[in-house]
Amino acid sequence: MYFDLTTFSFETSGRAADAPAVIGADRSLSWAALAQEAQAWARQAQAAGLTRDVPVVIRGHKEASFFVAMTGALMVGAPFVPVDTIYPQARMDRIVEIVCPAVIYDAVSNTFVQPPMAGRSAVEQGLAYVLFTSGSTGDPKGVQIGRESVGLLGQWMKAAFELGDAPVFMNQAPFSFDLSMYEVFGTLCTGGTCVLNAREAIGTAAWLPAMAQHGISVWVSTPSFAHQQLVNRQFSAQGLPSLKVFLFCGEPLPRTLALKLRERFPDAIIINTYGPTEATVATTWVIIDDTVLATERALPIGQPKPDSLVFVQEGELCIVGDHVMRGYLNRPDLNETRMFIHADGRRGFRTGDLGEVGEDGLLYCRGRMDDQIKLNGYRIELSEVDAALAALPGVSAAACAVLRRPDGTPVRLVGFIELAQASSVPTLTLPDSLAGWRGELALRLPSYMVPPELVNCPALPVSSNHKVDRKQLLQWYSAL
Repeated sequence: MYFDLTTFSFETSGRAADAPAVIGADRSLSWAALAQEAQAWARQAQAAGLTRDVPVVIRGHKEASFFVAMTGALMVGAPFVPVDTIYPQARMDRIVEIVCPAVIYDAVSNTFVQPPMAGRSAVEQGLAYVLFTSGSTGDPKGVQIGRESVGLLGQWMKAAFELGDAPVFMNQAPFSFDLSMYEVFGTLCTGGTCVLNAREAIGTAAWLPAMAQHGISVWVSTPSFAHQQLVNRQFSAQGLPSLKVFLFCGEPLPRTLALKLRERFPDAIIINTYGPTEATVATTWVIIDDTVLATERALPIGQPKPDSLVFVQEGELCIVGDHVMRGYLNRPDLNETRMFIHADGRRGFRTGDLGEVGEDGLLYCRGRMDDQIKLNGYRIELSEVDAALAALPGVSAAACAVLRRPDGTPVRLVGFIELAQASSVPTLTLPDSLAGWRGELALRLPSYMVPPELVNCPALPVSSNHKVDRKQLLQWYSAL
């Protein structure tokens, strides 16, 4: 069995119905069970008020029911809005306010909850899902992905990624992070298996042996996550004998990591992909083989996938194709500045990423044009963290800065605050009124956006263009 991403229905051809489809943190489902539960979920959701083109918010973590709900929503024709439990309640509430869903589904308790306001059809019809990313104004913004786009994603994965028959995907990224859509739609369209890994299980002594037992063949993650596993000797071809493909996205792939993976997994294929959430997970790809690794340059992001265009305009990477989003939800101001219609009539998106075409004809990403970063694959607008820091009690101004490795990869955030009674020198000593600052930030921001350190400093330095001088902040921090 498999799930057709053009008709959005289960097909009985292909893999046996009793083969595993989802191995959740709580339970496992065969393909027959997934089809039965998705159909039952669709009926229950419709009875609760869900209709075509009206969003449904799905909240949970790595429950099998989360996967069921996403599949059921596709069958109904209602865009799903995945919200991981890593999000604080305030962010969840704001997403619900923006989306106006017909219903909220709690995958942990397997219950439907009525939202505070009546459901409202999306302006765009025929959406598959809406994913929320960090917003520069401090408000999350919803990326609307059409059903046609996920069909193209599935076609590309099957044709280009050498996944093999019935691939077994390692899923660890939250479903609210678009990287996880590789595993969701890859599993559905190939009739494979998706192994869902809960946060609390990852890194334990039993985790990698369990991955070996499940026979994972496709490792999907950010490069940072794979790098973290190198300390474990079981992260090798001997420890994971079924692993055949590394599929990376979400942040630059360091050449040093690729070389180490080639040593640990000499027969595995390493695929580097690039693309923002606004372009349905990814748009470019390249197989990192010995020829690519022989160069001393940063690794390329490759070439555009079929039926898409990627070009550099005034230094900025621009993407064109039917996989480009339908726009930000309820944000015509952003759509006007970030989207365009190409000469061929297809949607285009200005990524904000700096890029160039190398002498080898491949595309390269050279960083950002603004204050957006990727930290462990999560997209973060520094200004959103700035706003949360500025809302702490007694703080008159605030900013965060990014500590980076020598190759430029972000490592962690550091918060800087200016109090009404400003400190004479930068210090880690905070007044009693800020004793609970981490808890305060956790009410507004996901955990991956909360800086682990907070520096009490004099008046925030500004650059010649009257913006906070984040380089000066880092110099202060290094002197502490």
